Amino acid sequence: MNRSWLAALIVFLFCLAGLLGGGVLWLAGSPESASWLWMAGGIPALIDLLHRTWGALRRREAGVDVLALISIAGALLMQQALTASVIAAMLASGRLLESFAERRAGREMSALLGRAPRSARCYRKGALVEVPLDEIVPGDRLLIRRGEIIAADGTTITEHAVLDESALTGEALPVTYRGGDPVRSGSMNAGDAFEMVATATAANSTFSGIVKLVEAAQHSKAPAARLADRYALWFVPLALGLSGAAWLFSGDPLRALAVVVVATPCPLILAVPVAVVSAISRCAQRGILVKGGGALEALASARNLFFDKTGTLTGGQARLIRIDRTGAAARIDDTELLRLTASLEQMSHHVIAGAVVAAARARSIPLGVPDEVSEIPGAGVSGTLDGQRLLVGTYDYVTRGAEVPAPVRDLLDRTAVEGTAAVLVAVDGRYAGTLLMADALRTEAPRALRLLRKTGVRRIVMLTGDRREVAETIAVGLNIDEVLAEQTPADKLAAITAARESGPTVMVGDGVNDAPALAAATVGVAMGARGATASAEAAGIVLLADRLDRLAEALHIAHQARRIALQSVFAGMGFSLLAMLAAAFGFLAPLYGALVQEAIDVAVIINALRVLRIRPLRAARHRLAAADVERLRAEHQRLAPVLDHLDTAIGRLASMRPHEALPALMALDTILQEQLLPHESADDRDVYPAIAGLLGGDDPMAAMSHAHREIFRLHRSFSAGIARLKTQPADTALLHELQRGLHALDAILRLHFAQEEEIYQSVTED
Repeated sequence: MNRSWLAALIVFLFCLAGLLGGGVLWLAGSPESASWLWMAGGIPALIDLLHRTWGALRRREAGVDVLALISIAGALLMQQALTASVIAAMLASGRLLESFAERRAGREMSALLGRAPRSARCYRKGALVEVPLDEIVPGDRLLIRRGEIIAADGTTITEHAVLDESALTGEALPVTYRGGDPVRSGSMNAGDAFEMVATATAANSTFSGIVKLVEAAQHSKAPAARLADRYALWFVPLALGLSGAAWLFSGDPLRALAVVVVATPCPLILAVPVAVVSAISRCAQRGILVKGGGALEALASARNLFFDKTGTLTGGQARLIRIDRTGAAARIDDTELLRLTASLEQMSHHVIAGAVVAAARARSIPLGVPDEVSEIPGAGVSGTLDGQRLLVGTYDYVTRGAEVPAPVRDLLDRTAVEGTAAVLVAVDGRYAGTLLMADALRTEAPRALRLLRKTGVRRIVMLTGDRREVAETIAVGLNIDEVLAEQTPADKLAAITAARESGPTVMVGDGVNDAPALAAATVGVAMGARGATASAEAAGIVLLADRLDRLAEALHIAHQARRIALQSVFAGMGFSLLAMLAAAFGFLAPLYGALVQEAIDVAVIINALRVLRIRPLRAARHRLAAADVERLRAEHQRLAPVLDHLDTAIGRLASMRPHEALPALMALDTILQEQLLPHESADDRDVYPAIAGLLGGDDPMAAMSHAHREIFRLHRSFSAGIARLKTQPADTALLHELQRGLHALDAILRLHFAQEEEIYQSVTED
């Protein structure tokens, strides 16, 4: 429990005890004792107000506390003890709510420092010993075991080192370093243990620099002004002026006190904290952790959004996107190639190996157990399975035991530009194909960005440490206004600092390298499901549900909460103004004025509680059961080999003669008829009507049904072409026509599946 919350709780309990205790004494026939207890109950609130008001004046700020201080002090001086006690209890309850709304997790870098190693394994006098970080000096020889964080910058002396640098650079795929290459602190060893030589102390290394950046950003970030204080700038002088006028023209100081009591801005003091607390609670129900009211208020006014790429717009993990068998000598199909590769990759601890195995299991491909397995960390793995000798790994590794055709070199050049990892496979000394792995775009990302635009975001920027080519590949089609690539943590911090000058700015990230920018932004938003703990600590909002569209929901809730809070503020101040006029003309005594003010308080609090009923920003009015959504996704996974087979057929047609292509095309046609077309028919017949009922409208799935018709049309054209090819086996023009038709079918199928995935997610239960 933090000190602010504890202090507010103690003051509230004292004020409540004084008010209730005095009431009991008054009913028991001891009005004088009751008066003293009421006065005693108001003293803690008065002291708390004096402290806060003095602090505000030192900062040259005028807040809502000024009127409250005057009303309690005036009531005590004029011996209106019950009035003072009522006002004190009311203000203490508002202070308690406000402290609760602003209570947030510590941002003192505890998690970031928790990621940092406390010691390192270092060779001293020929022995391996564990030494504190501050004892590391340049030239020390360090051992980094699997899963450990590098403690200091240095160079590798082991032949291979595989590092996960996603926390530093945003690069999702692991990076392989050879002996003599420089490595940075903060990277995690994703491969086997390796040795390195330190080139800097831990305090002067990369990771320590990021820690210092976050600390500097947090200290330089000015606190957001309270919403209530902004409206108090004109309300406080108005109330004081009316109070002075009432005293001047009537000569009765009680009228002045009554005006101040009625003017005590409880709609400001209570409505805003209640709305904020309710909004924080509503966000929590949606898997959004908001650490304080300031973050929520700032989010409501933000118009500039900065996104990291890896783990934010993308999933942050490698996935199989395609199997390329151009120029392959080994005649095996895609499913068998994936089975052989994944069976061997089971024996490796490499991150990419795990992704290959996951792809095979997602397709329900049974895996075998290889023999004679040998691995060069970061390069590749070899073994024997079903009597076949397998080589799986990098181009350099596979070419040691197999001849790889020239087109594969061009493929690798293209994938390097696109940020795709290539896993080459050779079977019995013959090149068999390449598995292409990439960090795929989140399914909900396009929809999330559209929802953010809908909620008022004007500028969206991708801010990533990844290469420009990779960043722009992801940004295509997302309607992103600007891409800033190859950004260091310091570059990200500078970009956010500059953007803040033009208005409130939101930064969304998940890695340690994002922590400084998250701390510097007006509102930092961290992907907390799999993101680094440091980013979650530096951020003001954490998306606990691993879905980017939750940010749009948070923004929607913030906007609605602000609107409801302002309704309460203006309605409450309007009623307060009427009561102030009545008090000024002598129609309300101070005590009755306090009771009227309490009635106004109840009204504004009830209105502010409407925040709890804010509906999610979702397109669908109803939800599809999560089990049904998983079933639909599983069907897509089962169809993944069909898309792989289609892609392979397209690639091989270019090098095949018509009489060679006919059997392959007929086999593909059989697969399409037996697996793909029944699935699309079932979707149109059974799935789409159910989803249309959830989305509402006349025919929300019309465009998707049109895509089905186009898929069936392309297949009919393909089948007719095969029939013609049987009678004209030497017609190369017809073969080219079939190839173009398959290209169109492949494109529309991949687009159609992606659209269906997005729709399924938009209607899924939480």
